This record gives sequence, C-alpha cells and structure tokens, in this order.
Amino acid sequence: MKSIDIICLGRAAVDFYGQQIGSSLENMGSFAKYLGGSSANIAYGCSKLGLSSAMLTRVGNEHMGRFVRNELESVGVDTSHVITDRERLTGLVVLGIQDKETFPLIFYRKDCADMAISEDDFTKEFIASSRALLITGTHFSSDKTYKTSMKAIEYAKESDTQVIVDIDYRPVLWGLTELGDGESRFVASNDVSLHLQTILPYCDVIVGTEEEIHIAGGSEDTIAALSKIRELSNSIIVLKLGPLGCTVITSDIPNSINDFNVVKGNPVDILNVLGAGDAFMSGFLRGYLRGESLEKSANYANASGALVVSRHGCAPAIPGENELLYYIENAANIPDPTSDITLNHLHRVSFRSKEEQEIFGFAFDHRKQLADLAEIYGEGLSRITELKKLFIRSVENTIEKLNIPEKNIGVLIDDTYGEDALNSIAEKAWWIGRPVELPGSRPLKFEGQQSIGSKLQSWPLSHVVKCLFYYHPDDSDELKIKQEQKVKELYFACIQSGHQLLLEVIPPSEYEMDEEIIPTVLKQFYDLEIKPDWWKLPALKDKSWVQVSDVINSYDSHCQGVLLLGLSAPIDTVRESFSVAAKYNICKGFTVGRTIFYEPAKLWMQHKISDQELVDFVSTNYNELIQSWKKYKEEI
Repeated sequence: MKSIDIICLGRAAVDFYGQQIGSSLENMGSFAKYLGGSSANIAYGCSKLGLSSAMLTRVGNEHMGRFVRNELESVGVDTSHVITDRERLTGLVVLGIQDKETFPLIFYRKDCADMAISEDDFTKEFIASSRALLITGTHFSSDKTYKTSMKAIEYAKESDTQVIVDIDYRPVLWGLTELGDGESRFVASNDVSLHLQTILPYCDVIVGTEEEIHIAGGSEDTIAALSKIRELSNSIIVLKLGPLGCTVITSDIPNSINDFNVVKGNPVDILNVLGAGDAFMSGFLRGYLRGESLEKSANYANASGALVVSRHGCAPAIPGENELLYYIENAANIPDPTSDITLNHLHRVSFRSKEEQEIFGFAFDHRKQLADLAEIYGEGLSRITELKKLFIRSVENTIEKLNIPEKNIGVLIDDTYGEDALNSIAEKAWWIGRPVELPGSRPLKFEGQQSIGSKLQSWPLSHVVKCLFYYHPDDSDELKIKQEQKVKELYFACIQSGHQLLLEVIPPSEYEMDEEIIPTVLKQFYDLEIKPDWWKLPALKDKSWVQVSDVINSYDSHCQGVLLLGLSAPIDTVRESFSVAAKYNICKGFTVGRTIFYEPAKLWMQHKISDQELVDFVSTNYNELIQSWKKYKEEI
C-alpha cells in the first residue's frame, strides 16, 4: 500500500520577491520572503490541493533552511527526508516584476544545500512508499545530482512508483549564461539535450513548455522535438502552451501543431509568470494521481497556473483545494481573480493549518488598567514592563506543570509595555495576539500615529492582530459608520499584510445585555464582507451560542472560531461560562486576563509578594482555568 501520493526531489530555496512592481532589481526598496525552488513549490502546491506529498532535498543549518522546512510543514508536507546540511547554505533567489514581459532574476546557488543531495539521503523503501516520484530538471545538471536522481529513478522503477519529470529548464543553472541572467528561459545546447535524453526512457510523465520540450527534444521545431521525445519514451507528454492552455499527448505525435487537442486555459491579467509552471504541475498531479481524466487534470493545471500569474509570489500564490474548485466552477465570471471577494477569501484561509486549533489563552495586553494600577501604588510605568516579563514565566511554569503542547498556549500581549515579553517568545510555537486599538476608544481608534497598514508591516506574520471595539446595534448611525469603517480598514490591511485578525466585540455598558445582541453584531459585520479569522466574545447563554454558531457557519465556514473573554469576572464565574461555551464546537477556547492576573498584580505592585510568588500565583490561576476548560470539554 502506497502511503504517499508524490515525492518531490529537487530544488528547495527561499525567494526574495521585490515588492515594487515596475522596477529593476537595483531600484527595489523592499522584498517579500517566500518558499521557493520548483520541487519545493510543487510539494507545497500538491499538499494544498489535497494530495499527500513529501519533499526529498537538503537545506542549510540556518534560518532560511528552517524557514523552508516550516513552510512545507505548514501545509502538511512530509519533511522527514528534508536533510539538514551542516556544510552548505540554503539556496536563495532574488527576483522582481519589471513589467508583464520582464522578470529579473538572480540565483544564489553556488554549492548550495539542495545540490548536495546524496544517495544516502533516502532508501528504496521510502521511494517505494509513494505512488509517484517527481524530479525537476536542475537536478540532472551536475554529476552528483544526476547520479542521485538516477538512483531514485532506479528505486522507483523497481517499486511500481511512477516517474514524473518537469523539465524546468533554467539555462543559467546549466552554466549557459552569465551568472546574473536567471531570467533567460532558453539557450540551445546539444550537450544539455543529449544529457536530458538519457532520462526520458524512464519517465511515465514528462511536462514542459515549448522551450523546455525544444531542449529535451534537441530541436527548436516543436513537432520534431516531440517526435524525438516519443522515439525515446512512451510517456505521457504534457506540453504547456502559456495562456492558450496545454495539450496532453498519450500516443503518436501529431503532424502539425494545428492538430493539437488543446485544453483551453483561463484568460487572466498577468502580473507574474514566475511560479506558474509549479502551480500547473501541482494542479495536474491533483487530478492525475487521483485517477481523474487527463482532460480534467489539465483543467486543474490550467486553472492553477492562471491564478498564480495574477498574483505576487510563487508558492504562496498556489491555490488551495476549495479555492481551485470554486475558480473552475466560476472562472467564466471571474476575468480578474484579484477582485473576486470569495476567491480571495478562500485563498487567504488556504494558508491555515488543517488541524483545528484549541487555545488556552492568557491575555495581558492591558495597558490602561495596569497604568492606573501603577499610578495608584506610586510605581513607574517601567514596572509594568517587568510585570509582563514575569507573566511569561508564569506561562512557562504552567506548560511545564500540565505538559501542554505549545501550539495550544495563547497569549495576548501589547507592544506598549509588553515589547520585551513579546520579543522573549519570538521562537516559541505559542499563539500570539497583539492589540491595535487605542484603549477605551469609542468610536474605535488605532493606537499610534502611523497608518494601520504601515504598523502591520513591522509585525511578524505569526502574530494575530487583535482589535477590541465597543459596539451595539442601537448605536447612532454616525457612530456605527465610523466604527465599521475602522474595522473594514483594519480587515483589508490584514489581507494585504497576511496577518490573521481577531475581532473582540463587547457591548457598551450603557446598554442592557440581551441574547440577540452578539449574533446581530456578527451578522452586521459579515454583511459588510468582513470575515475575521477569529472572534473574541463575552460569556453567552445557550440560545446565543446557537445563534452565534449559525451565523458564523452560514457566513464563513472557514472561521477559526470563537475565543471566550473573561471581563475581569471572578474565577468561579468564568468557570461557569466555560461549562456553557464548551458545549459548542464554534468555541475553541479562551483568552482571559484580569481574572488570572489582577489580584496578584495588585499585591506585587505594593511589594507584598515577591517576583516568584507572583509567578506562582498567576500560574495557579491560569492552570485552574485550563483544567476547568479541559474538564468541561471532556464531559461533552
């Protein structure tokens, strides 16, 4: 029984993509960092499209190598055979979008990690565990990688594992152009053609553009090149035809390109052709390895490629499974994928882990409350900074006592007094949220002088943007419009920056609380096309939880869920709210603050307890809430 759909052997790198469109590389002002390398992109894309994929490569023992591994794992790629090379660095690529025809690109790959892949890095059993082995062209370009790739092919042929080759021709990586000319896609070379032809007899599927078919077939006449390939191989040949689509050839080569049976592509405005081939291959394999027809597989491929050429980046532009199916069904009505709200929301949520997250959250992003406390007891504001660092120790103690996976630990920390605390957990796997609201503002205002979009550019992408606002359906129209505009501004800033958004809704104290308020507020914001990744809500009764669940599932089935807040209630009251909330799948946990820390913080501010006593006191309260939540969840 094959446990893996596809093993991808080859390049794994980091792309630094120029963020200014219409600029040469020397005039770029900033770069976005993405997963790169054709094989890594395909492994990533296949996993996003529902296949089980594994990566076979090497990365450096440094930050970029860890980034490549983390990005692959974030979408479920098996990285058990991503080997850490302690003598070489991960390959890098610097590239940009100058215009629709010009994409300057420089490869930094001299003696890079993935080109050191060895036969010792895998076994026949590993190759045999997969239905298919994919290798991209660069890994036939050196003696060492050629020998390693051929050993993998040998194991595949002995194990009924299909061999799929993406020609992926980059002349610079074969030493045929100047080092800085990564953009060139074709340079004729008889040596390269003869070399590639030694692989073709072993292939079950060969994929390439016209230029790549030309280099593999040794002729710049497409029919002649295809005929040479067919002479050497009985494989399926998938010829990519750019915006026209593709053709899939399973038997004799047609006499003319006019005789091709073309599976038409999806016309879109082109922003960036880089990475489209990797998306194409991911889409094709999504159908092919599931036994769907070649025509349907080609449709998946064309649609995946079309979406990527309309976007920035390679791997992150590849669609998820739901997104691809939605696009194929509605492509005729989506001439510009970047403007379709549903499509882009499906793309946004495709980056989320497939595993549902449960959060045990400790919220200490409080600024005004702690500043007031410090003032009451005659302490300087720097004392708050020290307090928040001690709270981190409390969290660490709780993790140790309860043996909780770090991924389930959540913290809400501000950068006004909590910057040191935030920085201290930079390498932890905790769920981290940061506030943007000016405390107590109504209508909502954002903290600081800079625009919210500029502010988020300096935040790690792993940090969740948290925004608390006080809102009621009976507010004046003027007040509601101001608040709604601010939330919408924040939502689109998060879409642009790539951050997740948590909206915390609290009805103002001047209104009576009734069961309809929170579901009504959520519905109003969904009607504004605002779909936060998380909601943070006060304690609700059963009727409200049913309504909240219905609203969220109706408007956004991909929502991460609701986290319960505490509103400084006594710990017994919070536990009681857990007993109700835990019954509803939409509630994924809690982020509680003052219930946990306020009493010990008061004592500490008065110097009535030591640092360690504060740490233990807070940890005990946090521990008690976690145990209560888990208890109620287990009882369901």
